[in-house]
Amino acid sequence: MIVDYWPLLGVAAVVIGFALHANPVLVVVSAGFASGFAAGKSVADMLALLGASFLSNRALMLFVLTLPVIGVLERAGLREHAQRWIESLRGLTLARLLLGYLALRQLLSMLGLTNVAGHAQTVRPLLAPMAEAAAAKTHGKLDEDTRHRVGAMAAATDNVGLFFGEDVFLALGAVLLIQGFYASNGIVLEPLHIALWALPTAVAAFVIHGVRIVWFQRQLARTRGVTPASQEDFSDAAP
Repeated sequence: MIVDYWPLLGVAAVVIGFALHANPVLVVVSAGFASGFAAGKSVADMLALLGASFLSNRALMLFVLTLPVIGVLERAGLREHAQRWIESLRGLTLARLLLGYLALRQLLSMLGLTNVAGHAQTVRPLLAPMAEAAAAKTHGKLDEDTRHRVGAMAAATDNVGLFFGEDVFLALGAVLLIQGFYASNGIVLEPLHIALWALPTAVAAFVIHGVRIVWFQRQLARTRGVTPASQEDFSDAAP
């Protein structure tokens, strides 16, 4: 059987385009058309294929289209406004902020709303600067290393809330995958049962990560010269 390697021209176009630091969108679209022409596709066929791919991945495209909006909002001072708002809330600490976000992220994920928040659309433009402002209220101006650590904890909080919350949602692909695996081995399980058994894990994840958040705040207090007695305990930090 003769293999036609000409459609791989698109791969070469991508490599060359990225090596020349060309516009990524232009590079990818040009590579797609190059592979399409090399495979004998007409312009109409390729446009139809692009339309079908857009419809089948419209959720991903919606996510991609939100990125420019977030970029414009950040340029207009979204991060600075979020920090000033946190600074105006006297009783809000880093632990309370992250615990509240963790609870909200888990609850929304349990309802299947996994794309409502996330790293690109929530953590970087909102949660991370809010966490920095909350930490700075208690511990003073943060150095670069501490800022990165606070941002990393904010990102980890989003990860834990999503990962351990989404398994409770019945229609999640992972739940159906688990059901299919057990069914292939002769064990019949309903998606509802699988989701219910994910609840104890979600609760345990909330408690464990909550302890990590409070311990992280206490570490900041020690390293930056704030006495541990001035920090609230775990029960006080809960939202």
